[in-house]
Amino acid sequence: MLKQYLQFKLSQKLSPQQIQLMKLIQLPTQAFEQRLKQELEENPALESGKDKTDEFEDTFDNTEDYNDSETINAEDINVDDYLSDDEVPEYRMQANNYSVDDEEKSVPYAAGTSFTQHLINQLNTFRLDEQEQQIAEFLVGSVDDSGYIRRSLVDIMDDLAFTQNVYTTEDKIEEVLKVVQQLDPAGVGARDLQECLHIQLHRKTPNANIELACDVIDKAFEQFTKKHYQKLLQKFDITEIQLKDAILEIERLNPKPGSSYSSNSRIVEHVVPDFTIKIVDGELELTLNGRNAPELHVSREYNNMLKGYKESKDKSKSQKDAVLFIKQKLDAAKWFIDAIKQRQQTLFVTMSAIMHYQKAYFLSGDERQLKPMILKDIADEIDMDVSTVSRVANSKYVDTPYGTKLIKEFFSESMKNDQGEDVSTREIKKILETVVEEEDKKKPLTDEKLAKLLKEKGYPIARRTVAKYREQLDIPVARLRKQI
Repeated sequence: MLKQYLQFKLSQKLSPQQIQLMKLIQLPTQAFEQRLKQELEENPALESGKDKTDEFEDTFDNTEDYNDSETINAEDINVDDYLSDDEVPEYRMQANNYSVDDEEKSVPYAAGTSFTQHLINQLNTFRLDEQEQQIAEFLVGSVDDSGYIRRSLVDIMDDLAFTQNVYTTEDKIEEVLKVVQQLDPAGVGARDLQECLHIQLHRKTPNANIELACDVIDKAFEQFTKKHYQKLLQKFDITEIQLKDAILEIERLNPKPGSSYSSNSRIVEHVVPDFTIKIVDGELELTLNGRNAPELHVSREYNNMLKGYKESKDKSKSQKDAVLFIKQKLDAAKWFIDAIKQRQQTLFVTMSAIMHYQKAYFLSGDERQLKPMILKDIADEIDMDVSTVSRVANSKYVDTPYGTKLIKEFFSESMKNDQGEDVSTREIKKILETVVEEEDKKKPLTDEKLAKLLKEKGYPIARRTVAKYREQLDIPVARLRKQI
């Protein structure tokens, strides 16, 4: 049996404007500039404040909100709401602090030779027949950014047959691979680390240390990687000094020969700080990057269009359609200007709260002064949502007297010390890092001993927690930190 009934339900929905505002807040400076440029291109009613006009009237005030779901008639639009009676436009009251030197100029990147092309150019110095040249070029194309060929020769043989119509054998590919491995940088074309080090060592001028290093890599690579030095001493019947000199030769090699070349031609991503913190007379001073605060206004032509519509007595259908379009663009322009102002305020308020919360750190630069701080601490401080603080922290950088830092790095969880005080996990990690640096490398400390030392310093944490922090700091286990 069907029944009809009423149900009251209270729900929250984000408007498209709110969603766009959250996206704007999340954008770092460079991405924000791209978004601003896109909006200026898409909305002809919006113009940059840098473009001065002599008889331009100010932007609109008290604009009605535009909703796509509503049907709007041209007669319902109050044109006066979009025109200002002010004699002096607001944008003219703002200082234009841009000098000729501040003009942003794009820096061209040098177009260098790619790593693959660099290797192919070297192949021309070898005498290879047509098939060998094809195989060699295919092998070079299989070299990754680190300089390794990480695919098996069987797979390469199959690919040569299917994609290049070259039918050959593994032995032939192996033969050509030896040629590729003669290319520079030394070690390129290796299939694993052992082969890479082997190639580099055999390129060096032979001496006692080099020969011993070759034996270590070729005959005892596993013991070497696990730092079983006693086994190496017994196996080769050598002294500690001889082994130390051989290991020193190996440490001078490049485990990633390709990176030395490819890194030179890679486009470097520049970080633009969104904030700057300075110490002035012992006090912290926060400024927002000026590129986050553009001057925007409404196009003069669009104001003139509205004036023309208002003054015309006989309004045609085309004029009514035009004024509806103008209203949409003006509403979008006003919202965008308001959203940018709200973005500026949100960024500044959030970073200001973080700066004051971590005042001890920003004044000293000592990471041990970082207080435990989570997103909720700042959200409660500025009376905003945790997600808003997260959007600001995850993608923004701040220029401090101690370098440019990602804001997210200032957040850390808390742990209690032996006195019951909350301390930052960053502080514990810094102390752990210092303890490892000062340890005796001949007898490095195990995680259990590190936990015991930290406990003595007033930080009672478990061994597994020490292991977790050690991994986060990219510190290897005790066995791999051992030195002769």
